[in-house]
Amino acid sequence: MNNYVFLTLGLALVSQAEQASPKSWTQWRGPHASGHAHEGQYPTKWSTRQNLLWKANLPGRGHSSAVHQKGKIWITSAIETPATEEEKQARLKTNEGLSTVTVLSEVSLRALQVDPDTGKVLKNIEVIRKKQPQWVHHLNSYASPTPVIKDDRLYLHFGAYGNACIDAGSGKIIWKNTQRELWVMHENGPGSSPIVWENLMIFHLDGSDKQSVVALHKDTGKIAWQTKRSGTLRENPQLKKSYSTPIVEIFNGQPVLISCGADWVYGYNPGNGEELWKIKYGILGFSNVARPVVGHGMFYISTCFSKGEIHAYRYVGLNKPKLAWKMIKGAPKMPSPVLVGQQLYVINDGGILSCIHAISGEVEWRERIGGEFSSSPIYANGLLYFSDRGGKTTVIKPDNQLNLVAVNELDGTAHMASITPYENTFLLRSEKGLYRIGKK
Repeated sequence: MNNYVFLTLGLALVSQAEQASPKSWTQWRGPHASGHAHEGQYPTKWSTRQNLLWKANLPGRGHSSAVHQKGKIWITSAIETPATEEEKQARLKTNEGLSTVTVLSEVSLRALQVDPDTGKVLKNIEVIRKKQPQWVHHLNSYASPTPVIKDDRLYLHFGAYGNACIDAGSGKIIWKNTQRELWVMHENGPGSSPIVWENLMIFHLDGSDKQSVVALHKDTGKIAWQTKRSGTLRENPQLKKSYSTPIVEIFNGQPVLISCGADWVYGYNPGNGEELWKIKYGILGFSNVARPVVGHGMFYISTCFSKGEIHAYRYVGLNKPKLAWKMIKGAPKMPSPVLVGQQLYVINDGGILSCIHAISGEVEWRERIGGEFSSSPIYANGLLYFSDRGGKTTVIKPDNQLNLVAVNELDGTAHMASITPYENTFLLRSEKGLYRIGKK
């Protein structure tokens, strides 16, 4: 029996274990990175007066989503010390990107444990403190990457500022890695979330200066491999950066790390970082945020900034993925797609929702639901939930036409983080705090 068979059997056992304990939400977009919640009776309507169980006033600011396992909820945040106007102007002399940025004198990057019953912050752990950190875009934060929780350990990635592992029971920091080899210029702040695969913690470091994919040994934090991006990029450094999160899937009997960078989508061997293939988008695509989704022997990506497109690649039975179809109108720059059966739902940043036949690429319908979107949708209770930057969550039922169920609002501040299901409730982060929403 070859190694791939052993690996496939091992992954199947992991999948069965996850299904036996379906209530965990261990990473951004859930255990299978699909945005699909476990079965439950989730709320469809809420407000500050309806179906609100609690609100947690989190210290600091962040756009990461909550994760949880065994009843322990974790989320990250950043305590910001603004720069003086004099310091800001001096430092921005080297800014060659966007002017709409936040400049700090110091940032304290935190891991917070929140009580699921009350919203009380049980642990507030400073993981990394950085003086004069890079600036971030006003639509980003210093705590945007969502952590991963696995086997009672919390794995944290703060972009170029460093990585850490925390014991989820005691809150003790097990290791930290802030070494210089993992430093890049993000320009707009960190955004890519980490994943944990077997004994590795894997993440992207796609800056305007350097671009690579990195794996750390999850038990020690030491570098296991670091693979530089090999695709030719534009000369302008601002067109080289990316903020996407990878996904590992089994294709043709082997695990493949599907990774979106500027102008190219790559396939890597997650065990050693070997590049297996790369495919050029054929158009300018950079500052990637959306995460790939997988189904029907295919994977689906957004090329993100500039004129974004949705690309679908067939992979099963092929040595290298082949473009099956693409959608050139209405693609998102930030929100990830969500696959429901044979329908791919895509909300773009301007509030246009497209329903696409996932196999043929035919647009079944397209409607404007309004709002501006950054967070990625989830599928729960047979419904789709889309949270926007105006503080609203639009709920629709998958159908052959737009089927609006509800429009909900809490405090009117932006929902930049994606919703996290927790038992039969939702954890929803706004700019004002973390809310638990459920039927009373």
